Amino acid sequence: MSVFRIYVEKKPEYAAEARSVMNDVQTALRLNVSGIRILNRYDVDKISSEDFQQSVDTVFSEPAVDVTYSELPVLINNERIFAVEYLPGQFDQRADSCEQCIQILTQKERCRVKNARVYIIEGKLSDDEFEKLKSYLINPVESREASLDIIRSLDTNYDIPEKVETLENFIRLNDKGLNAFIKEFGLAMDFDDIKFCQSYFKDTEKRDPTITEIRMIDTYWSDHCRHTTFSTNIENVDISAPYIKDTFDSYLEIRSELGREEKPVTLMDMATLAVRKLKADGKLCDLDESEEINACSVKIKVNADGKEEDWILMFKNETHNHPTEIEPFGGAATCLGGAIRDPLSGRSYVYQAMRVTGAANPLVPVEDTISGKLPQRKITVGAANGYSSYGNQIGLATGHVSEIYHPGYVAKRLEIGAVVGAAPAENIRREAPAPGDVVVLLGGKTGRDGCGGATGSSKSHTLESLEHCGAEVQKGNPPEERKLQRLFRNPDVTSMIKRCNDFGAGGVSVAIGELTDGLVINLNAVPKKYEGLDGTEIAISESQERMAVVISKEDTEKFLAEAAKENLEATVVADVTEEPRLKMNWNGSTIVDLSREFLNSNGAPKYTDVKINEPDTKLICTYTDNPEGWDALMANLNVCSQKGLVERFDSTIGASTVLMPFGGKYQLTPAQAMAAKIPVLQGQTDTCSVMGWGYNPFISEKSPYHGAVTAVVESIAKVVAAGGKYEHCWLTFQEYFERTQNNPERWGKPMAALLGAFKAQLEMGCGAIGGKDSMSGTFENIDVPPTLVSFAVSTASSRKITSPEFKKADSTVILITPEYDENNLPVFDSVKECFKKVEDMIDNGRASAVWTVTGGGIAEGIAKMCFGNRIGFEFSRKLSENELFMPCYGSFIIELEGEPEENENVIGKTTSEYNIFAKDYVLSIDSLQKTWESKLEPVFPCRIQTNLSAVEAYEYRAEKRLAPSIKSAKPRVLIPVFPGTNCEYDTARAFERAGAQPEVLVIKNLSASAIEESVNEAAKLIGKSQIIMIPGGFSGGDEPDGSGKFITAFFRNPKIKDAVHEMLKNRDGLMLGICNGFQALIKLGLVPYGEITDMTNESPTLTFNTIARHQSMMVTTRIASNKSPWLANCNAGDLHTIPISHGEGRFVAPQSLIVKLANNGQIATQYVDLNGRPTMDIKYNPNTSVEAIEGITSPDGRILGKMGHSERIGYDICKNVAGNKDQKIFESGVRYFK
Repeated sequence: MSVFRIYVEKKPEYAAEARSVMNDVQTALRLNVSGIRILNRYDVDKISSEDFQQSVDTVFSEPAVDVTYSELPVLINNERIFAVEYLPGQFDQRADSCEQCIQILTQKERCRVKNARVYIIEGKLSDDEFEKLKSYLINPVESREASLDIIRSLDTNYDIPEKVETLENFIRLNDKGLNAFIKEFGLAMDFDDIKFCQSYFKDTEKRDPTITEIRMIDTYWSDHCRHTTFSTNIENVDISAPYIKDTFDSYLEIRSELGREEKPVTLMDMATLAVRKLKADGKLCDLDESEEINACSVKIKVNADGKEEDWILMFKNETHNHPTEIEPFGGAATCLGGAIRDPLSGRSYVYQAMRVTGAANPLVPVEDTISGKLPQRKITVGAANGYSSYGNQIGLATGHVSEIYHPGYVAKRLEIGAVVGAAPAENIRREAPAPGDVVVLLGGKTGRDGCGGATGSSKSHTLESLEHCGAEVQKGNPPEERKLQRLFRNPDVTSMIKRCNDFGAGGVSVAIGELTDGLVINLNAVPKKYEGLDGTEIAISESQERMAVVISKEDTEKFLAEAAKENLEATVVADVTEEPRLKMNWNGSTIVDLSREFLNSNGAPKYTDVKINEPDTKLICTYTDNPEGWDALMANLNVCSQKGLVERFDSTIGASTVLMPFGGKYQLTPAQAMAAKIPVLQGQTDTCSVMGWGYNPFISEKSPYHGAVTAVVESIAKVVAAGGKYEHCWLTFQEYFERTQNNPERWGKPMAALLGAFKAQLEMGCGAIGGKDSMSGTFENIDVPPTLVSFAVSTASSRKITSPEFKKADSTVILITPEYDENNLPVFDSVKECFKKVEDMIDNGRASAVWTVTGGGIAEGIAKMCFGNRIGFEFSRKLSENELFMPCYGSFIIELEGEPEENENVIGKTTSEYNIFAKDYVLSIDSLQKTWESKLEPVFPCRIQTNLSAVEAYEYRAEKRLAPSIKSAKPRVLIPVFPGTNCEYDTARAFERAGAQPEVLVIKNLSASAIEESVNEAAKLIGKSQIIMIPGGFSGGDEPDGSGKFITAFFRNPKIKDAVHEMLKNRDGLMLGICNGFQALIKLGLVPYGEITDMTNESPTLTFNTIARHQSMMVTTRIASNKSPWLANCNAGDLHTIPISHGEGRFVAPQSLIVKLANNGQIATQYVDLNGRPTMDIKYNPNTSVEAIEGITSPDGRILGKMGHSERIGYDICKNVAGNKDQKIFESGVRYFK
């Protein structure tokens, strides 16, 4: 069969990615590169010539923005060329989306697509410089240089394995042989473990193991899966500092009090004992406890339309430090994917995420990169792109993003994803599996990606070991996980699930193996991405987006049918048995047969001594109280603006975000916590969750004990500052330390941190009910700083949520500060008194703005509180340099509503003049802000050169509008859900509130017959509907290299096309497309032409943002025309503050067409500045759309497409950014039919 090839390149004016790569290369490598071109190469087979040609301008390219070639362009002077492709076995979302789009378009079986990226480099480069450039752009862990030759076949010649190896003579190996065995097979287990393993097979099983059993046991007992470092027995303890010794003695006394003297002293025991004590004292009564441990779970009350409902709140933090270090995009993406799946497996709907990361200085020149490591810049940017890509696609609001900079993270990056989920308590069934039950595997297929990830992340690494990590990299597929989210939100489904586990570390062997004691797993039943996998790979692959659920056998048919409705593969892969053994069968043989008792032993017991040295508790202030000192503080990597990093994460999806990441009119004051409403499906709620974090590496490296204490205080303080209550906080910790290497002093660091956290938990009455440890933060002789990040979670009323930006001039500002003792530790009674004072002030409406003091002291807080609304500040007294510039955790800066009370510590007042007035000098905040914003601009740009020419403010006032020939009191709205759609819930709720009857249709495409079924069902529903609404999302992952193609392929089907035209032309129906929906409408021609047409070179379209990344923020838009029925409640000139979140929102069209649109009133909305003027300034026009156009309509106005998410509305939504957020679009659409 023929292989067809096409090259696709963005036209020069739209080649944003190529320009971004060139800027990156010029900045990072300082090479003489004058131009970079990027071509996507697609090789396709199992397709007819006609279908391939049909796909060229609809799937592979867009005529308006792309150029296609059948052969490579001819190189000219000083041009060089190379191509890059994924390693075999790595998931390629672009190729996968191509295959899905073409299948939708043709309604035939899937073709095969292979994708490569071709770089054409212009510039005078030596051979060495060219190789340096290639090395920078190709990460060998996931990609390789591809041949430029023509491909004759896409077939891969697999050696089809038939059996797995039995490791003969394993039980007879001597000690030397066992050590050699560990090295030969690259095992994570140590000598004691392999010796223990050998004894089991020799004495109990009386046979040699299979390689599958050894690999599985290595995974099962890895530090990642079984916390072996945290479970090591601590024997002798030597503590120098008396106050730390007192805490350890307190720990031992409480162990005795709780009857745990017979249990070993371990780090795990220290991490969990405070919660045991608090529970014994009658606290933590709201914990939701069961044998099924998916995530931290607490019982909460949710106010829904004035009625209290019982819900379960779940939260979880996860790290992917090792995977992100070696493959930043995939590692960070699957960090979030894994974090989501934990509470999701608990049957909760995950609705908000927080990202806290650690890196070394990303501004360091690339040539200073340690041999064998990726440059810090490449890691930090790649990881940000990966995490944001996954979260944005799956539809998860990332409410807070912070990156911590410390030189130690050059050893290995810190990548934390923390998520919050919730579900009605009645939706969650928890029941022990019984013999006869079955295990169903849901979701993605299995491949080689991620094989050995658990063991890889459990090792310390060297240059040599990093060269063999390729197979350990997991690849994310967020549209697949979105399907799992939808399925698990259905109570009919969750009521069938007895127990659930997600596929993370260890794959089948752990995810299914942990579900119950007795299991027989049929590895041949596990769906595979491709042939050639042997039984071992199937057993341990960490391919993502999979769930294992236990259900009763009699529920199997119903459960599989429900999964099919959500376009999900579901397969029965295991049976629950009486005998407590884990068995795996493959190709007719039993390749794993192990006793549960042996597996649960977690290997040989480990022992260690611990020595905690006297810590250094002194922090030295390096800033001076003068303008230069303030400027230096603003340029500190841990104080400066991270806006260019933060705004690539969708913060508003779900229509429940209470605090935007940046607040104020100018969106410049960073929020210190995240808050979002509980995701009720019916009615309205003011119940929201609040999450804050705490950690300072510069305190922790001097004293891990102090670092942990202050981390706990800081995390709770951020929750209190946002409107939560400290008495109502739950904690979860992230521990990340160097390899202990059997060194008592190295062991002392995590132990000291856990003792500090133990002390803080008991004093505050807040327990760490969950956590995650990672003990592999070592590369060669470099260690990460001792890291214990505390996450605090609470619930509150959205009415009480408070943000930190100063609200107005002439307000009194006070400081609330707790006492610290002679050891530089907070006095907890004083801390609690401060917290209670702040809580009371917020409750009584006395606090307009609250900032809790962090690493940059009061100066950092005052400056950042000023930025959001361009309000100045005048100090009423002189503060010491330590007060100004040093951290004082548990302190608060508060802008008062009204006058101060007696004994309140007034430090100044806000001013209308944008300066900071100190006692000895005046600071220009404009200057400070410039320093603050510019530091990380080379890495995370916010401001790019744009055309600032004047833009016309279009204005069209409708004198009359079309009316439908057929009225409807409750119009039906069809909302199609494609793989990657993620705004359907928000959209349906907006229409329900407006009085419409929404109907959500999941488009199924697992087979040609499923596509045909979806086409017929959609055509039928269109015939019954008055409105079609195409919601936002990332259909097909916004691939291949462009948005909306999946949707347009579906709507171009003749049946769908005819049904749409019939609804529009014969029944006067309406269509609405927002974001991804707008992208689909414009690429179908429905806007601006009013009917489905073929795209041409002159067609308008939406292409990649000029800044070459995702943009998420609030924007101000102006109504340019109210001709459309959708905008009937607006007047031309009205301003609205609307959330946007997109990577391809740049509207482009020929000027002649824009004139026609303007004259006909089809330019609906424009991006404007804060004065209401249309602008090309990227600060306000986030994608630099031509003529600042945000939305357009069809000629008669009945079809509206717009980028801004008008459906993300509700009271207290994005409350720290003022403005009119409701355009009444949905009410207007419904009223049109009345």
